[in-house]
Amino acid sequence: MTQPSKFRQLLKVPVIVATLGYFVDIYDLLLFSIVRVPSLKYLGVPEGILLEEGIYLINMQMAGMLVGGVLWGVLGDKRGRLSVLFGSILLYSLANIANGFVTTVDQYAILRFIAGIGLAGELGAGITLVAEILPKEIRGYGTSLVASVGVLGAVLAYFVADLFDWQIAYFIGGGLGLLLLLLRVSVFESGIFKTVKEMPVSRGNFFQLFSSGKQFMKYLRCILIGLPIWYVIGILITFSPEFGVALGVQEPIVAGRAIMFAYIGLSLGDFSSGFFSQYVGSRKKIVLAFILLTSLFILIYLFVPIQTVGLFYTVCLCLGFAIGYWALFVTIAAEQFGTNLRATVATTVPNFVRGSVNIITPLFLTLRSEYGIIQGAGMVGLLTIVIALLALWKLSETFGKDLNFLEE
Repeated sequence: MTQPSKFRQLLKVPVIVATLGYFVDIYDLLLFSIVRVPSLKYLGVPEGILLEEGIYLINMQMAGMLVGGVLWGVLGDKRGRLSVLFGSILLYSLANIANGFVTTVDQYAILRFIAGIGLAGELGAGITLVAEILPKEIRGYGTSLVASVGVLGAVLAYFVADLFDWQIAYFIGGGLGLLLLLLRVSVFESGIFKTVKEMPVSRGNFFQLFSSGKQFMKYLRCILIGLPIWYVIGILITFSPEFGVALGVQEPIVAGRAIMFAYIGLSLGDFSSGFFSQYVGSRKKIVLAFILLTSLFILIYLFVPIQTVGLFYTVCLCLGFAIGYWALFVTIAAEQFGTNLRATVATTVPNFVRGSVNIITPLFLTLRSEYGIIQGAGMVGLLTIVIALLALWKLSETFGKDLNFLEE
């Protein structure tokens, strides 16, 4: 097969649908962070506890994603990648429509939890499907395409939330998801999975990941290399208005705008990391470069004097670019494990990273009360970077790996 025909495979229907699915997923995932302040004020939450209530709701959403990560991952290996793509988007679309009708914080929390369960399935199933249907020579381009276009859903979420009130923004997100279900009808299942489905082998056994120390450590390392990504999103970007005040920025920082710039950077970073990993012929080297770049921009964000909003948003964009190894990190997880566990791993790994917010935010709040918001955030950031580097050190290279194998 000639090289041009291989690249035309990037435009296969499953790749396009997985990309659009992740686009809607990111819209709905980040919408709460964008409308956090106006929605909580509408529900009567006092100004002084907007941060605490916001963390509570984000933690509920992420707890749902932890549950959903395991649920959809196991289903993806037992029933197929497509069952997850259909089921997850239906659940989170309906939950996000319901978010527009909440009248109390507790109702909001329950629906963010349900939405989190639904949102957990999209990326892992999409990456697994794309990785299995594309030739290994261009696999990295395919998964980067899914992620780099998909994360731009955050940009759409910002503009929709800016044009309409927060309830309408939720309705639009849910509606986009339901429309996407119509496209899913034309998607075909992974050939690799269909072959394994006919074999007498255990599929989607989550506890198999803990069957040996070696297996567990490989799985744990896949998770830990992604910690800095969600530290940046869940702490520095989500709570950018509070950091703006602490840093002495001259004008108020709008969380939605910070998220938009960060996700534009993330889109560029995902595309770049995928391209460079293909060019260099290594996943690990590029992930290392991006983790080091992330640490540099964390230092700039927290400790370099930033007086203007324009400069602040520019740093947010640079932070987004630096954590743009998100697609590569999920691709590495998918490539580490056999077909009978691949969806379980590729779906649980990013959601356990997202769920790490439930550990990172309480730690941040504790250190903030002791050392202040800037020093506290710096300590947490340093911890995530060190852990990620140690995890990457022992992780095996997966570039060009044949995915047609099983975990015994």
